[in-house]
Amino acid sequence: MVTHTGRVPRGYRPRVYLAAAPGASGFLRGANPGNGLIEVMARYIDEILQPGERVLYSTNAHWIFYFPAIVAWVVALGLFVASRRFDIYSVEMLCLFGSGLAALAALFWTVKGWFHRLTTETDVTNLRVVHKIGFIKRRTFEMALDKVESVDVNQTILGRILNYGDVTINGVGEGRETIRTIASPLAFRSSITTR
Repeated sequence: MVTHTGRVPRGYRPRVYLAAAPGASGFLRGANPGNGLIEVMARYIDEILQPGERVLYSTNAHWIFYFPAIVAWVVALGLFVASRRFDIYSVEMLCLFGSGLAALAALFWTVKGWFHRLTTETDVTNLRVVHKIGFIKRRTFEMALDKVESVDVNQTILGRILNYGDVTINGVGEGRETIRTIASPLAFRSSITTR
């Protein structure tokens, strides 16, 4: 979507379309008339926006969720390279076996991190804060912006370097909610507090 000034509006995210066979179901929804394309897995925020409500800021879980996978891939590669350096058959096989195990663990952690990031959404609209976790078992949190009393950010040293942290939203009569390990927590806080 491009406005008459030629700029893409802030917060706009294009929809993904795939060609689908007639009668396709599952995650596919929302046929686009005229070209036979179907929208795939719309974002949660797109499904719950009210008339006149618009997304001001979106963030996600930080890529630090991939850190165990990155370490495991490095170990797998290191053991594989080490297996080629030894002439002793038993040591070579032990390194290859360890490399295979580390690669399996790395693959598991990669998929787990990717799925967590895919199924986590954190958005600020002009009316509320929305946070959603999960796919089959879903947990959502919503708070009206006029009910937000304060927003606290907690970052470790590594979190400050890599720009991630935990954000706690305190509401008037609404309790409190902590959103853990999100990217750009200070920008997220500013999008809530700046009105």
